[in-house]
Amino acid sequence: MKKYDLVVVGGGISGIAAAVSSAREGLSVLVVEKFGSLGGAMSNSLVYPYSGASMYSKNKRVIADKIFHEMVDRKEKYNDTSWEAYKLVFDDMLMESGVDVLFHSTVFEAITEDRKIKSVKIATKSGVISVEADYFIDASGDGELIYMTGCDYQLGRESDGLSQPMTTCFRMSNVDIDLFLKEKDVLQEKYENLQKENKIINPRENILFFLGFGAGIVHFNTTRIVKHNPVDPFELSKAEITARKQVYEMADFLKENSDAFKNSTVVSIASHIGVRESRKLKGVYILTEKDVTEFLDFEDTVALGNYGIDIHNPSGTGTIQFHLNPGEFYRIPYRCLLPKEYDNMLVAGRCLSATHVAHSAVRVMPICACVGEAAGTAIAVAQKANTTTHDIDIKTLQNKLREDGALI
Repeated sequence: MKKYDLVVVGGGISGIAAAVSSAREGLSVLVVEKFGSLGGAMSNSLVYPYSGASMYSKNKRVIADKIFHEMVDRKEKYNDTSWEAYKLVFDDMLMESGVDVLFHSTVFEAITEDRKIKSVKIATKSGVISVEADYFIDASGDGELIYMTGCDYQLGRESDGLSQPMTTCFRMSNVDIDLFLKEKDVLQEKYENLQKENKIINPRENILFFLGFGAGIVHFNTTRIVKHNPVDPFELSKAEITARKQVYEMADFLKENSDAFKNSTVVSIASHIGVRESRKLKGVYILTEKDVTEFLDFEDTVALGNYGIDIHNPSGTGTIQFHLNPGEFYRIPYRCLLPKEYDNMLVAGRCLSATHVAHSAVRVMPICACVGEAAGTAIAVAQKANTTTHDIDIKTLQNKLREDGALI
């Protein structure tokens, strides 16, 4: 059985940041990723844009300054507006750091003893393999490792367990962008009228689109699947099917009602529906709405965020938002990454410990990278001190993160 210092479950933005941060400190690291590329929602769910990528306070960049901005800077060198270059960037970063990667592989069982995960079983194209490690990070997004190891978690919002809606992003080409921008308000009105007449099944209140992919290309983040459990395999499968119907519902609507789209084509549909919220760890500390909106400080702060509360209605139409002013930011404590049940495990990314409302702010890619960097650095600190994730010296961790430019 192969042995690593660290196994990271999930190769999304947070998993990449965690793996690279640990490997650069000399740890042997394995990333297990179910798809064929790194990047998680960015690569496989076409999530665009990343939110809250940069923020300055007292002339210092204070969020995701090391790993995330390294990702962005490396991507710029490819001179590719499609974002596909990020897949190459992520490959480069892991390979240069000496990280091993298993694509098309899924962790499906964890072997535990006392308060430690000893090994995991991984389903691969050639059957099952087992891998041991001293430490583990759940960066799966859906909290797959916390689930299979019996950690306490919350699904969706506290009142009824419903998660934020899922969305399948898509892109259309050969669009007259200038004309579309002139027509968009009229199209929005037509869309709302058809909704009232029950001629559009999508419950989302507006046509959400983004530009920036080059001439004639429009990115849509506008489908909305509500009241489906994102970690129930049958409901998730139904969500994929319904969302693709909404994609073509929107495409047909645009072609029929907009001169800008009369020659357009759907050129890309996400291979995996975008999941905003699913399982969230109930860790040693649970981040709250008050922590986010009142910018509370913690003795064990390891990550920062400046994206505001952004709740897409789990029940249907509407979006609740709370925006931060320039220069404002909140803190995320180490305890939000720390399961109560295990001494050699952390979480990173959107399965961190937070309430439904607080989670809506910290779930975005730059903050997930920031949390992943904190988790990976924490494991390196623990490994070098030969201690548990519960007993690491927080000041040492914070000093290391400051040294690296990831924390003020």
